[in-house]
Amino acid sequence: MTHRARTRMCAVLATAVLAVSGGYAYGAPARDAMDQDIETAVQGVDAYWNAHWSEFFTETYVAPTVLGEYDGASADVPTCDGEPLEDDNAFYCKTAEDYIAWDTDLMRSGYRNGDAFVYLVVAHEWGHAIQNRLEAELRTIDGELQADCLAGAELDGAARDGTVVFDEGDVDEVRMALVRGADTTPWTKEGDHGSAEERVDAFGLGQELGVEGCLPEEVSTEGAAAVLDR
Repeated sequence: MTHRARTRMCAVLATAVLAVSGGYAYGAPARDAMDQDIETAVQGVDAYWNAHWSEFFTETYVAPTVLGEYDGASADVPTCDGEPLEDDNAFYCKTAEDYIAWDTDLMRSGYRNGDAFVYLVVAHEWGHAIQNRLEAELRTIDGELQADCLAGAELDGAARDGTVVFDEGDVDEVRMALVRGADTTPWTKEGDHGSAEERVDAFGLGQELGVEGCLPEEVSTEGAAAVLDR
């Protein structure tokens, strides 16, 4: 695995997609329905962790910066660890910059397949940010699948809290997005996203069991220290 991939915790969702409005700010007016959905996803996931972090971890929850939209085809592309973000992708930047971002075209393309996809993307990248705040023993070796699991836990929790509302068919849209963004082979090494079945199962595990279901089986969350590790 390259240094570049390690520092970015890159979530390559290939033919699937995500996105957002430029330079994200809570309360900023949405340019269209997709931007409004993204804003709702950001606020819903953040609100979930603000409300429930202390149920699982010690220390204090700190949200990542939401850099939001960028144009990967332009000359002025944000950087992570000094390297420009790739076109048609979405990222959690694991360095001290600690931000999530997504390419505009990627998001708009994915949104055409269903509005639930942007919620998945935001939650998946947020899952990587949460991983970066945990002690090593609370992270699983299959980091991308753990991020999918945390996405399921976050979105289901936000729905139960009433900060995110899913319409009929949204779960199927999320599953299809996971299938489209899956690897052709099962997870075998760090950086793999896993097969379609593995990704769907990981997301479903988070929905069913919540955050604790996404942590290593041999580790109890009781008294576990969640620390910023960047």
